[in-house]
Amino acid sequence: MIPEQTLNLTGKVALVTGAGVGIGRAAALALGKAGAFIGIHYYTSKEGAESLLAELKTLNIKAKLLPADLTNETEASAVVDKLVAEAGHLDILVNNSGGLVKRAKIEDCTLENWNKSMAINLTSAFLVTKRAIPYLRATGSGRIVNILSLSVQTGGANGGGSYAAAKGGLMVFTHTLAKELAPQVRTNSVMPGTVETLHHEIHSTPEMMENYRKQTPLGRNTFAEEVASSVLFLASDMSSHINGALIDISGGRFLR
Repeated sequence: MIPEQTLNLTGKVALVTGAGVGIGRAAALALGKAGAFIGIHYYTSKEGAESLLAELKTLNIKAKLLPADLTNETEASAVVDKLVAEAGHLDILVNNSGGLVKRAKIEDCTLENWNKSMAINLTSAFLVTKRAIPYLRATGSGRIVNILSLSVQTGGANGGGSYAAAKGGLMVFTHTLAKELAPQVRTNSVMPGTVETLHHEIHSTPEMMENYRKQTPLGRNTFAEEVASSVLFLASDMSSHINGALIDISGGRFLR
């Protein structure tokens, strides 16, 4: 018998990594509005995370701040354990934390740049997920949503190769988890297009952003809230028979 098909997450507990800004913030807000208790992880975006906590509280949504360097195994494990200690269990994990370290073609990419890209985009997800698995399995209906990048399609344009490689690894990691953890846990991923967030304000010029818009059949870039809606769908019972999937949220930019 299938679960009731609903987006209602009342009674669920969700951990969103990198929730202080951008897609993470939007996803945390969407899951919270659907009824979930939100674990707000952040590392550098303290102000954004505190602002999110305040907003959730005004909506009577329970939440907890969880600062940590997720590339450190001890800190990554502690984030999961602290949330479960307060909320009682863990139902949903959104691996969003990460970012582009520095644009550099592979021939010019330093080992430090490469290793840091892998650490913050892939190893962090591995460490958090590894610790979360027993809790997610215990619910009998855990959900993991991994946030990829359009660079999985492009190969990392304009010197983003190390970032693309890490996100490609996260895509394969999604497939691995989908096989290893089912049926107690479903694992899926979303691949946003160019999202109008701080990430691109830092790493993309206005001219690049305009070119991305022109390449998109829908005529604009993606908004973080649109990515969050897909995260909510995958975290809910509305996607009860979806496992190992990737949702492309790019406005049709990569249609062939």
